[in-house]
Amino acid sequence: MNEMLNAQFVAAGSEMRARAPWAVAEAEALFDLPFSDLIFRAQSVHRSHFDPNEVQVSTLLSIKTGGCSEDCGYCSQSKRHHTEVEQENLLELETVVAKAKAAKDKGATRFCMGAAWRGPKQKDLKPVLDMITAVRALGLETCVTLGMLKEGQAEQLREAGLDYYNHNLDTAPEYYGEVVTTHTYQDRLDTLGEVRQAGIKVCSGGIVGMGETRTHRAALIAQLANLNPPPESVPINLLVQVPGTPLQDVAALDPFEFVRTVAVARITMPTSLVRLSAGREQMAEPLQALCFLAGANSIFYGEKLLTTPNPSADQDLALFDKLGIRAMGAEA
Repeated sequence: MNEMLNAQFVAAGSEMRARAPWAVAEAEALFDLPFSDLIFRAQSVHRSHFDPNEVQVSTLLSIKTGGCSEDCGYCSQSKRHHTEVEQENLLELETVVAKAKAAKDKGATRFCMGAAWRGPKQKDLKPVLDMITAVRALGLETCVTLGMLKEGQAEQLREAGLDYYNHNLDTAPEYYGEVVTTHTYQDRLDTLGEVRQAGIKVCSGGIVGMGETRTHRAALIAQLANLNPPPESVPINLLVQVPGTPLQDVAALDPFEFVRTVAVARITMPTSLVRLSAGREQMAEPLQALCFLAGANSIFYGEKLLTTPNPSADQDLALFDKLGIRAMGAEA
């Protein structure tokens, strides 16, 4: 298998570039490497494409909370689950703009807006289009996650100025039915296709620690890496076990396995931003530092991610200072 892995890389001066497509067995072989070898390889790829001491900072806001009709087993916002999240209406434009301004003042360069819908109805899409236009006028990159898109909706989002559309694949195709039953894996791929066809950048990743195997994690990474092209942003989420959801009691993932997942994502998607997303609140600083060493170079910034807790901006800035990291776009 080492020969197979070595064939994945072509020397090009100081760079190493991955070839596609990635077989699941090849991705799994990366997971199986000795930890130091895997981190070295991931760091080498990372340094070939990015400044290793820069991290892109995004802020995520729930613009419409709760009441979703889907049954995603991890989600606190499904109306099928008995969580403490209450349904709320779509936020007013002025509220969203104020939140975006505050995020920019804190150093965020991208503002992401999430709505708990199966997919937006046309009457719901219009106010979101206004939000995108207003946030982009502040000089921020824009991203939304609205669920599954119908034909023509991606084009409307692009015309409003949308930079990124987030739609995670969540897990491996073979494990997807254990997590979600109200829509299919192909539904997710179809929405990503609509986004690409409209000329919008893709933000797509997954959630680990949902009871899946290492093979499933490898299959998720291979699926993402083999998208043509791979997502520009790849969120790697660690499951937050929300009381009242079907996955509230799943066994916790070993922290080193999470770092391995970040490293394999970096190796297989060398030019993508790999983002530490949900679950950072439960990660000690040394674990986050290992993830940055493994090639993570993006975070969500702010005290809440939709409905779950996240480290405060001050905590993140203190960690950046300890590690000698600066936010992308900030002065060196």
